[in-house]
Amino acid sequence: MASDNPSTEPAAEKAEAPGMKLALELGPLLVFFFTNLKGAWLIEQFPALGKLGGPLFVASAAFMVATVISLTVSKLVYRHLPLMPFISGIVVLVFGALGLWLQNEVFFKMKATIINTLFGVALLGGILFGKSLLGHVFNSAFQLDETGWRKLTIRWGFFFLFLAVLNEVVWRNFSDNTWVAFKVWGTMPITILFTLAQMPLILKHALDDKAGQ
Repeated sequence: MASDNPSTEPAAEKAEAPGMKLALELGPLLVFFFTNLKGAWLIEQFPALGKLGGPLFVASAAFMVATVISLTVSKLVYRHLPLMPFISGIVVLVFGALGLWLQNEVFFKMKATIINTLFGVALLGGILFGKSLLGHVFNSAFQLDETGWRKLTIRWGFFFLFLAVLNEVVWRNFSDNTWVAFKVWGTMPITILFTLAQMPLILKHALDDKAGQ
């Protein structure tokens, strides 16, 4: 019987190379970090950029452009837009545009809070309605039993909420440069470590392993 939701079925043409996926996700963040780092120099060399605002505004504009390029490359290479990066990209563009238009850097700083809260609430809300939404996102990467998807979804839901709170703590209590550095060199390592910590759960509930028993 054909699947009612074929978009969640594993497909060879949709398989994403980990290196490429990491580059597409990390690339815009690196652009944001280094543009902010050299923001004053860039404004001095290209005075027109000064119309955007200070270094953080220039970096946010560059981040928006890099995000669009990343999503475009994903679409061209994989023939589809990954759901989570797509939603993140929409929030980046909307809040980035508001920040530039209103000349208010708070919009830039709250993007991560909004994105992570949306993901966390969506995942945990799905569990309340009996849906392990994470399975619809990562079903093409690996197969888990129902209990595995439920546990993994709950863990990621709370982890996203943790990242949202952490972003609020950092940007409200530290300098702009510290917050920018944390977005790249703090959030990514924390996420990688959390992901690796889920491997025992994934291996325990992997359907391939169960099938071989």
